[in-house]
Amino acid sequence: PILLLVLIAAFTGCARLNCTRLEPLLGAETDLITFSYRIADNLTERALPPLQSRNPQMPIVVTTFVDNNNLRQTSQFGRTMQEHIASRLVQLGYAVKEIKLAGSMMIEERSGETILSRELKKLSGSQQAQAVLVGTVSYTNRTMYISTRLINPISADIIASDDYRLCMDDHILAMFGLERSTGSEMIEEPGQPFKVPF
Repeated sequence: PILLLVLIAAFTGCARLNCTRLEPLLGAETDLITFSYRIADNLTERALPPLQSRNPQMPIVVTTFVDNNNLRQTSQFGRTMQEHIASRLVQLGYAVKEIKLAGSMMIEERSGETILSRELKKLSGSQQAQAVLVGTVSYTNRTMYISTRLINPISADIIASDDYRLCMDDHILAMFGLERSTGSEMIEEPGQPFKVPF
């Protein structure tokens, strides 16, 4: 039975084996759609008080995931996560508004949270957002840490939270402009060329 499982994994691949010794043989690309959907499912199931579905007057605002070390910076990964999570929330029956990281967003450095400013005030007139979904990412070598929260936009109370640890495969690295190199786990894009003084 164990040999059969190994053979199945060898043909199908498993992202959970990335960043382990088995990655070269059994590793696989992370399915970001499935991963994002799991985040949406977990947050909505754990929300206290529970969220209201099928109510267009009470949307969930989904923001772009940002870098935990620079809350004004996002990435292709952060935008992709926002889009997939928003899609899943719609599938679950929630009204959704998307806010892209831009000048309309204010970052509170001390709290480490992405808070809406002018855009949220615009919503509060005819539509009251019931929650704001925010996410931060940080990474070291090939390990990424993702923190997600649903926040009450009026009280700023956290009504649901979840944290994830993800191995960055080559596709995820590329979303940050990074790549693996021989002899090390990860290397950034080259900066300025090295100049030899004459």
